[in-house]
Amino acid sequence: MALALDRIFGLSEHGTNVQREVGAGVVTFLTMAYIIFVQPAVLSGMLFGKPTGMDFGAVMVATCLSAAFFSIMMGLYARYPIALAPGMGENFFFVFSAIPAAAAAGYGEPWRVALGMVFLSGLIFLVISLAGIREGLFQAVSLSMKHAISVGIGLFIAFIGMQNAGVILKDPGTAVKLNHAFESPDLIVFFVGLIVAAACVARGIRGGILLGIAAATVAALALRAGLPRIAPEWWNSELVQRSMLTKQFKLATGIVASPPSLAPTFFKLDVAGALQPKLLPFVLIFLYMAVFDTMGTLIGVGEMAGLLRDGKLVRAGRAFTTDAASSLVGSLLGTSTVTAYIESGAGIAYGGRTGLTAITAGVLFLIAPFFSPVVEMVSSYPPITACALVLVGVMMMRNVAKIAWDDASEAIPAFLVILGIPLSYSISDGLAIGFISYPIIKALSNRVKEVRWLMWLLSGLLLVYFVFVRSHLS
Repeated sequence: MALALDRIFGLSEHGTNVQREVGAGVVTFLTMAYIIFVQPAVLSGMLFGKPTGMDFGAVMVATCLSAAFFSIMMGLYARYPIALAPGMGENFFFVFSAIPAAAAAGYGEPWRVALGMVFLSGLIFLVISLAGIREGLFQAVSLSMKHAISVGIGLFIAFIGMQNAGVILKDPGTAVKLNHAFESPDLIVFFVGLIVAAACVARGIRGGILLGIAAATVAALALRAGLPRIAPEWWNSELVQRSMLTKQFKLATGIVASPPSLAPTFFKLDVAGALQPKLLPFVLIFLYMAVFDTMGTLIGVGEMAGLLRDGKLVRAGRAFTTDAASSLVGSLLGTSTVTAYIESGAGIAYGGRTGLTAITAGVLFLIAPFFSPVVEMVSSYPPITACALVLVGVMMMRNVAKIAWDDASEAIPAFLVILGIPLSYSISDGLAIGFISYPIIKALSNRVKEVRWLMWLLSGLLLVYFVFVRSHLS
């Protein structure tokens, strides 16, 4: 068996072995397994207390199946030690931008149209990957703008995490404010998870985010079981009784169960609705986000694994084709954009160098749906998973140092994106501010040659959308 795997994946050639590759796959899975809890909570709207119409269980199964199938495909076809799953950032764009846009366009089940947008973006990505023109698309947006998108989405995700934990509250006078009730069970659970996750990440412990979620879950269970007995007065206080711990936290009825049905989301996408001209800018943004995530992850993680040679990725076409196909099929299953995960770097740091690492992670994702009771319990209480959102935001903030701050024509549009996304509470609106301003600022700076025609096209489409469509829907 070991000899067969050695021949298939070239283990000896890469200086690794079966045990190390499998161990790396387990590490990769543990590092990115938080998406199993977060993704269904985001897409169903459970995380925000605003149902989208998508079934929680179906999204969870779709998330695990898409991650499993395409991690295995990445391992077998591209032979990369990189796992895939629904992307953080794209899922928030799906809920906060794509669904509202489809609803404003008059669709009764806007989430189906949003899935149609993901399908179309995946189809375009697959075509350009097979045609070999992805580099031109990638080059259309400057490096500073690419990094700004990541930073802006990271801030947005972290901000939502703080809101979900109850740390940041709405305020009529200042829009938001700090919750000073630090003795609230919600804040206690959040900070337990955040401190444990942050300490694990800082110490280089594998699966730090997942360990933070586990610690927060234990804290929530302990408070739920202990407060009524140990501190009955506190339990009956107004602070505790109006907390999410008493109102939303649903205890699991077991650990293992039959996976939920995929039927509520399976092949429920509305591609025809997504083809409406006023919704096409969202398709393009999904496409750009997928391309940027894939390129950045494959280059960054691929370099760690020794897959970047003479400035080029080996078997890059296969890797891009796998990534593009994952979004297309993921939308059919019922989840948002699936992409290569930067967390795969943890498995590579452990020693993973071949596709066997990705296959191992994929098999573990295939098993995960059988633990649906635990997933539903963890996801029912937003303070538990809030630590994951904050730390994902931290990871995405790293790119702020890569923005050309000494070039005003790059820095100003980039800053508008970074500031616009969290403050407008919309990824698409924040992107639009920067994308519309970018070519204009470049042109007025007598640097119009630096703007590629695809950027002019995207800027024009967004401007037309906001002037002639969005303004009439507001």
